[in-house]
Amino acid sequence: MSFLWAIFTVVAAAGQTARNAMQRELTASLGSVGATHVRFLFGFPFALAFLGAVMLATHSALPTPPAIFWAWVLAGALTQIGGTALMLLTMTERSFVVTVAYLKTEPLFVAALGLVFLHDPLTAGMAAAIIIATSGVVLISLRGGAAGGGGLHPALFGLAAGGSFAVSAIGYRGAILALQLPGYVMPATFTLAVGLAVQAAVLTLYLAVTDAKVLAAIFRLWRPSLLAGLMGAAASEFWFLAFALATAASVRTLGLVDVLFAQAVSHILFKQKTTAREAAGIALLVAGAALLVYSHA
Repeated sequence: MSFLWAIFTVVAAAGQTARNAMQRELTASLGSVGATHVRFLFGFPFALAFLGAVMLATHSALPTPPAIFWAWVLAGALTQIGGTALMLLTMTERSFVVTVAYLKTEPLFVAALGLVFLHDPLTAGMAAAIIIATSGVVLISLRGGAAGGGGLHPALFGLAAGGSFAVSAIGYRGAILALQLPGYVMPATFTLAVGLAVQAAVLTLYLAVTDAKVLAAIFRLWRPSLLAGLMGAAASEFWFLAFALATAASVRTLGLVDVLFAQAVSHILFKQKTTAREAAGIALLVAGAALLVYSHA
């Protein structure tokens, strides 16, 4: 059990990388908001299926959440919408792997917010691991102008996305803990289903009012959208299971390994090369992740 959160996190990071690549391909035809909506609208049915499977397997009823749960889950859901849109905007101006690197300043924000709002512990070893791993992804993001391109705007978009995802992580972990249920599977899965329901409803309403053509285009592209939704829901399920077992700072720091997966995606799909500077950053990232897991042993 002590390492189960780490397994869930690595699986989630791999699924998230696949989902991000799928969303990036959809951005050209749907725009950033439309591609953002895909992961929520088409992920929601799969989240309901996960919840139904858990109820059947555990013979349990739906929980009755306290009022504070709704505050936490709304904070998590709404800031995740903003973070995803900012992430996709960054991807249109910056390479895939560098976009991921900007986002991964998130653990610094998560550690501070978790300590203040959730009283999550932060040991010296965990703090060192967060700093080392985050330094690695920052080093990756410092690629030369020719390789990276985009200037100040994509950097600001990426950092703002990382901050939004940090607030979202704290909101979702707060919601999971607020349920005060035995075990970890039901609170994680229930929180995911509620979060995706909120996100799907908010973005559907927004697009119906502001850009109905994009909403229609999403349904026309239902085949690739459905796959992106499945990958998004599956990745989120594993993130939430990890949040139920470990602090948000630990989960999000270990989740930096998705930079390694992004490197592979960049080589295979986007034909982008890895520089010596990126290789040094990857070494720091791996060292930080290893120290974090060791600190939890």
